[in-house]
Amino acid sequence: MNCGPMSEAKSGITEDGFLGGRLRLRQPASGHRAGHDAILLAAATAAQPGQRIADFGAGVGAAGLAVARRVAGIELVLVEVDAAIAALASANAASNGIEARVVTLDLDSSAAAFAAAGLGPDSVDGVLTNPPFNDPVRQQPSPDGARRVAHEATATTLENWIHAARRVLKPGGMLTLIWRAEGLEEVLAALARGFGGIAIQPVHGTPSGPAIRILVRATKGARAPLRIYPGLMLNDSAGVPTLQANALLSGEAVLPLASL
Repeated sequence: MNCGPMSEAKSGITEDGFLGGRLRLRQPASGHRAGHDAILLAAATAAQPGQRIADFGAGVGAAGLAVARRVAGIELVLVEVDAAIAALASANAASNGIEARVVTLDLDSSAAAFAAAGLGPDSVDGVLTNPPFNDPVRQQPSPDGARRVAHEATATTLENWIHAARRVLKPGGMLTLIWRAEGLEEVLAALARGFGGIAIQPVHGTPSGPAIRILVRATKGARAPLRIYPGLMLNDSAGVPTLQANALLSGEAVLPLASL
């Protein structure tokens, strides 16, 4: 599926190929690493040329850069709290010939801090995000500090990140996120204030198993009813990646949520 490591430097940085090799990203060999979730998120994100799109918690830029590779002419903003990871995101954008502005910012910051970083209220057409979603109470914490910060959620992580997205989005702007499937109730509760037109696509590891992820799109200020799309199967019953999954991860297809 072209998301594996291509090479590794002594510094602990690997260079990995995404979208069938059309997007190459440098990232830490351990800890905070991009993978299939980021590419599925990009495949679910609606964008048009000329729109301003912000990737919240961008990491090394995988999801946002994948959207920019698919839709030329967007104004991409990559928002990441870790300065070292943000520097990698900036370098990745440049090495892939993609114009992007990288902002080092904690998503729990005040509205004033967002505005100072150029992300004032009603200033963005679309936000995509892959928030930390592991529950440290139910799951064994990672011994890797960077991985722990990137993947573990606090009690307010989801609500705070959605609140920040709501603030920067223009009326009618879209939020797209990926989250653990068993947390659907949390997502709907966090979206209840200010969002509507919610569309959900479950992601299954196998045809017989429960969903492992949910992809969610919501529109600021919309009142349209909730829609649930057919589930995406990553692997068939034999454990072989499906044609649809391969097409999505190689950048040859998008998900229904990406349709405006």
